[in-house]
Amino acid sequence: MLETQGSTDIEIGQIRFDSRAVQPGDVFVAVRGAAVDGHQFIDKAIEKGAVAVVHSDEVTQSHLVTTIRVADSAEALGEMASTYYGNPSEEITLVGITGTNGKTTTATLLWQLFTALGYKCGLIGTVENRVGEEVIASTHTTPDAVRLHELLRQMADAGCSQVFMEISSHAVHQRRIAGATFAGGVFTNLTHDHLDYHQTFAEYRDAKKKFFDDLPKTAFALTNADDKNGSLMLQNTRADKHTYGLKKPADFKAKIIENSLDGLHLELDGAQIHARMIGEFNAYNLAAAYGVAILLGQAEDLGGFKNLRGLPNGHPHCAQQSTRRRRPVRLHQPPIKTRLHRYCRLRSHPGCA
Repeated sequence: MLETQGSTDIEIGQIRFDSRAVQPGDVFVAVRGAAVDGHQFIDKAIEKGAVAVVHSDEVTQSHLVTTIRVADSAEALGEMASTYYGNPSEEITLVGITGTNGKTTTATLLWQLFTALGYKCGLIGTVENRVGEEVIASTHTTPDAVRLHELLRQMADAGCSQVFMEISSHAVHQRRIAGATFAGGVFTNLTHDHLDYHQTFAEYRDAKKKFFDDLPKTAFALTNADDKNGSLMLQNTRADKHTYGLKKPADFKAKIIENSLDGLHLELDGAQIHARMIGEFNAYNLAAAYGVAILLGQAEDLGGFKNLRGLPNGHPHCAQQSTRRRRPVRLHQPPIKTRLHRYCRLRSHPGCA
């Protein structure tokens, strides 16, 4: 805290960063967003009954409420939300996955794998959120800070021991993951994407890197050795450093034995697994999931990989060769579309969706 005016010994209702949602007794945190600056709505929040305001810009107001000035109100919002919900990330094993492509698939694979191993798991991501088997609608790849810690509390209270979440570059830049304690972080790859928000590739890359820079020394950092930005992600992290890959030397090395419409047959550190997924890009996702499993102490049981299917309904996969059934495909990222179409064209198989 840089400056405080008024008493801090007060009860608050909810933490709000949208002035329209403020109820009497709430604390309002003024956050400067990409399009709107919350500092412009402090007076409105007070009029609606906010008893305290947290801000980072200098403000002048004559209302009799507590005001607290901090260096970064977005960071403070996450830390306040974590405290408000009883620091739920400290009660679970929280692993974040970031990168341009593969976040959703890798997070889903981890949820499927650890669920098959007998753990009750949480999932936070683009397609859906899950508390065990309960599906909760997702509105963002990474929720806002208040919603994130509320979800983590819900997961911890429901008995989830492992939670796998996607970390978008937007979320890192906007401090949406502030206050969360991570047990590990995974980097998939980096391509020229989201430059409408970050303006330059360097800004986009550095947003990803900040996630690893902020990991505690008790965490692990697992990156793709075959991506030229993988080593950069590890440059300043305090976490325990590890790599995975298919081509270059890596701590967790995968080799494709067979890549067919029946699935992927991989060799992972001498052990062989079969997964009902196709394509080299999914071999990377499986290698990342394998690395996380080993780092979280699941070195002896790889049987769960045979049932992994990746994303839920409507995402990239091909029909089983034996049945020739066609299934719908929804492709939302051009690099994945290009790789999958190339795979299907090279196989020239009528069973490919």
